[in-house]
Amino acid sequence: MEQKRLIIAIDGFSSTGKSTVSRILAARLGYTYIDTGAMYRAVTLHATREGILRDGNVDDERLSRALEAITLEFKNGEIYLDGESVEEEIRGLAVSGNVSLIAAFANVREKLVAWQREMGRKGGVVMDGRDIGSVVFPGADVKFFLTADPATRARRRHEEMVGKGEPVSMEEVEANVRQRDRLDSTRAVGPLKKTADAIEIDTSEMTIEEEVELMLNVIHARYASGD
Repeated sequence: MEQKRLIIAIDGFSSTGKSTVSRILAARLGYTYIDTGAMYRAVTLHATREGILRDGNVDDERLSRALEAITLEFKNGEIYLDGESVEEEIRGLAVSGNVSLIAAFANVREKLVAWQREMGRKGGVVMDGRDIGSVVFPGADVKFFLTADPATRARRRHEEMVGKGEPVSMEEVEANVRQRDRLDSTRAVGPLKKTADAIEIDTSEMTIEEEVELMLNVIHARYASGD
């Protein structure tokens, strides 16, 4: 009998290693990896470039029109905005500082959730984000929720950004991490939250490989027993 192709949802706070772990897990399983956070970042980048987002203010009418016109695609692990790879540009602090603002708009979440459901409906996907297990795929086969203390997450994020040559202080990064936590957890639409059936993993003292192995063990144990 053909093995079931699962929908695996990985939610959690920023800088907990979700994207890295999800990408590796998908590769180990032979699944498609879908980085939903990159989709929100790409929309934020577009809004910034077009002046839809300026000085913390959003022109919601223009944003709605933009959502109908732009295209988002994943190719070889990178996200493309209107045919342009923006994988590097969306990781900067300018986008990170505004993505929660854009993601809070109901029309943005409605559009992107519809795209995400279409991408994952046939299974065989590892999808990470903030509301995958609660909103996008509440019936996902396996759900994980990643967390870590803010200081650890800020240190990881700072090292990543400095490694890419972006001049930013630890204080700026930690302030951004804490602000995103607050905005993501309190927004009216699709807030970040752990569902009752999600397995929580505190990554503060774990390596990426340890996280991946733990997830694989959970998946194999659950489906080897026929659950």
